[in-house]
Amino acid sequence: MSKILFINSVCNSSTGTICKNLYKVAKEAGHECCIAYGRGNTPEGYNTIRIGNKLDFYLHVLKARIFDASGFGSKHATKEFIKRIEEFKPDIIHLHNIHGYYVNIEILFKYLKDHPEIKKIWTLHDCWAFTGHCAYYTYAKCDKWQICCNVKCPNKWEYPKTLFSNIESNFNKKKEVFSGIENMILITPSKWLKSEVEKSYLKNYQVEVINNGVDTNVFKPTSSDIKKQYNIENKRVILGVASVWDKRKGLDTFIELSKQLNSEYQIVLIGLNKKQIKILPKNIIGISRTENIQELVKWYSVAEVFFNPTLEDNYPTVNLEAIACGTPVITFDIGGSPESAKIYGRVINLFDDLFSILKKRERYNYGFFYISIEEKYNEYINLYSRKEKI
Repeated sequence: MSKILFINSVCNSSTGTICKNLYKVAKEAGHECCIAYGRGNTPEGYNTIRIGNKLDFYLHVLKARIFDASGFGSKHATKEFIKRIEEFKPDIIHLHNIHGYYVNIEILFKYLKDHPEIKKIWTLHDCWAFTGHCAYYTYAKCDKWQICCNVKCPNKWEYPKTLFSNIESNFNKKKEVFSGIENMILITPSKWLKSEVEKSYLKNYQVEVINNGVDTNVFKPTSSDIKKQYNIENKRVILGVASVWDKRKGLDTFIELSKQLNSEYQIVLIGLNKKQIKILPKNIIGISRTENIQELVKWYSVAEVFFNPTLEDNYPTVNLEAIACGTPVITFDIGGSPESAKIYGRVINLFDDLFSILKKRERYNYGFFYISIEEKYNEYINLYSRKEKI
């Protein structure tokens, strides 16, 4: 059996939950595991390494916000982390999100290059690894990353926000840092992202698709009186869930949709901040972000449809959570979001399509096996168990 080190920006939220689920599955298969992370709470019951501290994080944020140096701060924290890696002596390093102001990519990837005997698996959850700045570019309709990002970047004011642009230099540095690493395979959760990677400077690596999965012992059709709690027993719920609601996630689309709905329907949005909740139209119920999984399950289960009007995304876990609760997913034909909805819902372009689907009042009995973490993460277990170099 192998010693596996997972590296991710956080241990919570979508990518953090993926890491924890992989940890559990790998541990059950007999592997020794550890999660290294940059910020947030330390989960109980897991072997973890915190990379740096709050001061390191804020200094990295400051450097990134002023000099467009996301991924190039945290030098001392990363050097100390390398010492911890050498103490753990992993056979496999499974990278996830390495952006997020917590690790220095030049120091970390030099270590990876210097240790070809370590198997490296890098799961890309967005596009940051092959751009000079942004994590997504679909909404901006930009393809400069296929050749070289430059100062005319349409996303320079998006995450990671910065005062002075250093986009072309970042692109060239990242290309050098991330290229030529022996014994490494790239994993994408969606076919869409795989096709994007194959157009980028990472195209020389082997790229495989392993979809995200969800715990179908938790996310499953569940009866509840949650509609009664909100006095909407007779309403048909259109549900939206996001960890951060912004234009990219489709908040504006929901507000526009609310103007076209009659009193038969009720929009419920989960994950909004207090300011967003205050300015919502009266016919939208806004709920702040919750760590209460059972509350989410109840909402997924009572919803008529789960509407995900994302304008750029990889392979949204929220789609899978809704599907596991028996609720059809409606989404736009953008990024990797349609890949689950095409099987377990509908892909639409206009509100008219959404209304025609609502009229059918369809519910689905899905094959949960195909979206369960056991099914999907066994593909990772097979990767971990390969004896040969990648």
